[in-house]
Amino acid sequence: MRRTILTCLVAIGALCAPEALAGTRVVVQTRTYDITGGSGATLVDAMDSKGPKHGFMTHAIAQTAYTVDWDLDVGQVNGFCRLRRANGTLNLFYTFPRVASPTTPALKKRWNRFFAGVRAHEETHGRIAREMMRATERSITGLKIADDPSCYKTRGEARRRIKVAYAEYEARQNAFDQREHSEGGHVEHLIAALMGKP
Repeated sequence: MRRTILTCLVAIGALCAPEALAGTRVVVQTRTYDITGGSGATLVDAMDSKGPKHGFMTHAIAQTAYTVDWDLDVGQVNGFCRLRRANGTLNLFYTFPRVASPTTPALKKRWNRFFAGVRAHEETHGRIAREMMRATERSITGLKIADDPSCYKTRGEARRRIKVAYAEYEARQNAFDQREHSEGGHVEHLIAALMGKP
């Protein structure tokens, strides 16, 4: 599951150590919430009641949220308004469950397999968000517009291109979720395996 916010403002300060990405910055923060249970079914119930909010009434097992900030610097060069600098910051926030009670060796093994699948799912959302940042940077690099003395058109075009890239990659995020959460999909198999169902 994902939450996203897109802005074209001055980049905010880092929440933790930044990760390198060509021309942009990625800041990753991981949070956990504790669950307890002596069986796969009780762990699933605990995630259903304590997981991050998904809509108004339901909870997700895990969540990837992100904010995107662009700090754009434009100016006049040889009769053109040019985008001189575009600093992008992707703030990624992962939320995962953490088992806080002792479990049997068999349940621990099933949990580890389940958690690896959940982490891979959320990290795919993170990878798609990183790809969005790269695509956005490519789309605005070298932007210049003639007869734009106040650079309003140039700023507007940069924002438009950012929104286009955002919409394209949000569609990819949604398509990925739809596949993973479909009936008989990967998430359903992960939950069934945790509960010990064949």
